[in-house]
Amino acid sequence: MQDPETNPAAAGVREATVEKWVYGGRGLARVDGQAWLIPFVLPGETVRAEAGRRRPGLVEARLLEVRAPSPERRDPPCPYFQRCGGCHYQHARYEYQVAQKREVLREALRRLGKVEAPDQIETAAAPPWEYRNRVQLHLAGGEIGFLETGSNRVCPVEHCPVAHPELNRALGALRRMARDSRFPRFLKSLELFTNGTEVQVNALETARPLARRFFEWCAGSIPGAAAGTLDYAVSDRVFRVGHRSFFQVNCFLIEELARRAVEGESGGTALDLYAGVGLFSLALAGRFDSVTAVESGAGAAGDLAFNASRAGLEVRVERSTVEAYLEGLAQPPDFVLADPPRAGLGKTVVRELNRLRPPRVTVVACDPATLARDLGGLAAGGYRLERLTLVDLFPQTFHLETIARLRLA
Repeated sequence: MQDPETNPAAAGVREATVEKWVYGGRGLARVDGQAWLIPFVLPGETVRAEAGRRRPGLVEARLLEVRAPSPERRDPPCPYFQRCGGCHYQHARYEYQVAQKREVLREALRRLGKVEAPDQIETAAAPPWEYRNRVQLHLAGGEIGFLETGSNRVCPVEHCPVAHPELNRALGALRRMARDSRFPRFLKSLELFTNGTEVQVNALETARPLARRFFEWCAGSIPGAAAGTLDYAVSDRVFRVGHRSFFQVNCFLIEELARRAVEGESGGTALDLYAGVGLFSLALAGRFDSVTAVESGAGAAGDLAFNASRAGLEVRVERSTVEAYLEGLAQPPDFVLADPPRAGLGKTVVRELNRLRPPRVTVVACDPATLARDLGGLAAGGYRLERLTLVDLFPQTFHLETIARLRLA
């Protein structure tokens, strides 16, 4: 038997040159005719990696050593990087991250959707640190932090450099509370959300219901802790966000995302699909004679109606799944804006949009793979991709937001 200590090849250790980043936070290298996916590398680097999980033609590998580093490599500022699973790209200069994300997006559209991106992919970026207004924390054995890379184990953290300072202050308070015997050890995960001054504390996973006194304790211990809903200001609008409602996570780019999504659009009727608390609905209401917002979640739909009323805007709120609403629609609106979850629009929604044939459609997507699939389906129905904008809502990670503007050919 060959000894891995003296024969690295026997242990699946290889030297490889990284070709490119692929969506998911890893670099692609070719080794012995197989594609190796290696984390924490940069295109052009020569590295040593160890084979892990194998699938036909694909190997998930572990980085052992960077032998020839890229000039784009930098020292990650976070002491938890590579152990904590939250960030993937802290070892790269930020400008390089954005440039590479454009290429990842371009390739995903071409390979998965057979859709060619415009020659120029527009970009919106902002400060790459302290941008997150929402974090999910995990708790185990008296420790609080994020999940380790590829694991359900908790990586305890004292400070997160991508989180808003208010969230880090709240994290410090929670760490102190966790050392108290009154802290509920059956609490498994919670979420912190901030508007910049207040912090909403939401329990996500708990073995049994939390007593009201826990949240009262949070209110007295966490700076700015707020119960129930939170008011979030975006430009001249204020959005009520309940504890079950989705809201964009990058405090620097929310206004820019909304502006770019509706830029240049106006007319008679607009439809906002997967509307959430109304970030895009309210922006559309100032541009169209009639706006209908479709949202399936009861909490978000309630927040949306409240937000429109408080702003003095007319928005018709339909609490329904997008599929059911579109199937019952007979006439196309002038414009459709869709901001689906990571699963994308899906076949039914694409089919219904192709049936209705609204002249203009904009898709705000958080996953380039499902976006590519959806754009391919819309292209088959006669839509042409007119404009593409990468909004980097998630610096230091592989995640990216895309605004795809389509027009019926």
